[in-house]
Amino acid sequence: MIAVIAEITVKPGTGSDFEAVVADLVTEIKANEPGNLTYQLVRSQTDPDHYRFFELYADQAALEAHGKSDHFRAAGKLMAPLLAAAPKIEYFTAV
Repeated sequence: MIAVIAEITVKPGTGSDFEAVVADLVTEIKANEPGNLTYQLVRSQTDPDHYRFFELYADQAALEAHGKSDHFRAAGKLMAPLLAAAPKIEYFTAV
């Protein structure tokens, strides 16, 4: 399994818009990505503009399918103007 942790900082005041985009994305992931085992957004308790995604994929093919999906690309276009900085993404092997 492959784990992904993506650190996201949004522009002040855009958190609810960001969360709405993510909610729609999660619905699409659950409906269309059987290789995605977990896709969870969490928000910092000390900085409301700071988020992390915790993602778990069955294998490399599932991760690649996620990145190439129409719903992921569409969500990315909606998220981009809300971000304060580029996401920091780390990949892990589940043990």
